[in-house]
Amino acid sequence: MIISIASGKGGTGKTTIAVNLALSLKNIQFLDCDVEEPNAHIFLKPEIKSREPAFIPIPEIDEKKCTYCGICAEACAYHALVVVPPGENSKGCVMVFPHLCHGCGACSMLCPQKAVQETNKEIGWIESGDKKGIPFVHGRLNIAETMSPPLIRRVKTRIDPAYTAIIDAPPGTSCPVIAAVKGSDFCVLVTEPTPFGLHDLTLAVEVLRKLMIPFGVVINRCDIGNDAVENYCAQQNIPVLMKIPFSKEIAVNYSTGVPIVEDNAAFRETFIQLYINICRAKYEANRCH
Repeated sequence: MIISIASGKGGTGKTTIAVNLALSLKNIQFLDCDVEEPNAHIFLKPEIKSREPAFIPIPEIDEKKCTYCGICAEACAYHALVVVPPGENSKGCVMVFPHLCHGCGACSMLCPQKAVQETNKEIGWIESGDKKGIPFVHGRLNIAETMSPPLIRRVKTRIDPAYTAIIDAPPGTSCPVIAAVKGSDFCVLVTEPTPFGLHDLTLAVEVLRKLMIPFGVVINRCDIGNDAVENYCAQQNIPVLMKIPFSKEIAVNYSTGVPIVEDNAAFRETFIQLYINICRAKYEANRCH
């Protein structure tokens, strides 16, 4: 089973839930897909055993073959190519914007003159390791790179079906989140009982419903806000999988990079129950469909 842990906004405790859930279960693989700011390793402290670069194919134009027909630019959904046809007193050119390219290969496939070749561009690194029998993988996007979904997809190619995979997704509801949660069997949305938390939770719910991924909600710091999030979940028939009250103990452990289940064994049962609730919610969702 693939369980992704996501949130409509940052700072809700998404990584805290993902790390402690992983440490509470057996036969787990952990993948940190928040490649712009990976931080699960701070808490899991895995031994990194391999590091390899990740690339995407970027178009390179052979001007000798190019007829400036414009098909490559029309095929590019991300406007990474601009074709300037030749004029009376000017030579044509094709401008390539690598930071907009998603590496889909459509331009090279559709070029009738075979004038588009592909060259590899390094976008980041994938590091793999182990933490007490938990296989660990995360991606690190290079500074100044803007396209994280290709690297996220590369990290997810390391998913081993022999394990229950836990994916720590990026915050928000944009393309990186979709790349991270797509293909998950279940998604846990971590939120907080505040107006901002509720607003961004509703956006995340809309995304997951469009992706048709079963999901439930964990309410972190459940006693510092109001009942609006719980009321929303009740109205929308969204299962609340777990509620975590504000705790100085958890905050102190977090600030020192120590997972709460390693410091207080009682919390391990809480996260085992979270997993049981996830399995129940997944079963109910599949039964309803």
